[in-house]
Amino acid sequence: MTKINDTFSIKSVILNNRIGMSPMCQYSSVNGFANDWHFVHYGTRAVGGVGLIMVEATAVTPEGRITPYDLGLWNDTQIVGLQKITNIVHRHGAVAGIQIAHAGRKASHDSPSKGGKQLPVHDGGWHTVAPSPIPFDSNEVVPDELDINEIKILVENFKATALRAKQAGFRVLEIHAAHGYLIHEFLSPLSNQRTDEYGGSFENRIRFLLEVITAVQSVWPVDLPLFVRLSATDWAEGGWNLDETVNLSNILRESGVDLIDCSSGGNIINQKIQIGPGYQVPFAEAIKKTGILTAAVGMITTVEQINAILENEKADMVFLARELLRNPYFALKLENADWPIQYLRAK
Repeated sequence: MTKINDTFSIKSVILNNRIGMSPMCQYSSVNGFANDWHFVHYGTRAVGGVGLIMVEATAVTPEGRITPYDLGLWNDTQIVGLQKITNIVHRHGAVAGIQIAHAGRKASHDSPSKGGKQLPVHDGGWHTVAPSPIPFDSNEVVPDELDINEIKILVENFKATALRAKQAGFRVLEIHAAHGYLIHEFLSPLSNQRTDEYGGSFENRIRFLLEVITAVQSVWPVDLPLFVRLSATDWAEGGWNLDETVNLSNILRESGVDLIDCSSGGNIINQKIQIGPGYQVPFAEAIKKTGILTAAVGMITTVEQINAILENEKADMVFLARELLRNPYFALKLENADWPIQYLRAK
């Protein structure tokens, strides 16, 4: 049996294998609520055998959505729909996790299928916020710079959302600090040009994330895993880089974070990414050397790739994204996969 088939324990959570589904926005929500699309989408991947299912970026405030069609968990009425997802996922043998997020200056956009352009206020959009008044793209509206009080409120928003995630039955929580969204915007000197305690030095730029983690840990059960998704590099000169990511990962390990979901990019419009199969795996490998668990992502599409990553100890898990959109039953290829009895005739 290869390592891909091993059960994987993180605190009190036991995964059936080392494959997870990356959080992928579905752009199918109305007013932040989960609906039939989400129930079928996530339920199908649970039936398909992946060990961990990470529900898409779920906004901590209405203004924190990337698009008007994102999931949200900013009020208690949104718990019920997400609880239905956790019930479905757990009933079919997977573990349900959720990524909580704020899009920062990259909020208020239309869905990709409609062009993805920033939506003006008069057309269903809203004012965006950021560490500094620097738009993601020069043709977008300048975001409002957050003041200290607003930052403190956002920390409380993450805390409240984490509590609701626990109430909804999620067993893994991930804080989204990647892809150019709000927390990543604080981390990178290209998007954070503040001169107060939240900008300038490395210690100041990571402050917001550390405050969010501390607040979340005050309500998230100590026996359940806490992940952080990081962009390991901005792929741009003068931006957030791998050395800083490794330093931060050491701090996060000491702070009680269990796993780093290792991605990259998304913060700068002119990033220069060197894309290819497994191109982000070296980030997971470098971060893993700090002693923290890591998940590798990025154009991973075959069982052979996953086995190589795990057997060579480049990561502890592999998260699949588009491959699970193409084939929700990918994990049923694994040796000793637990097929649903309804599908055994096709095995």
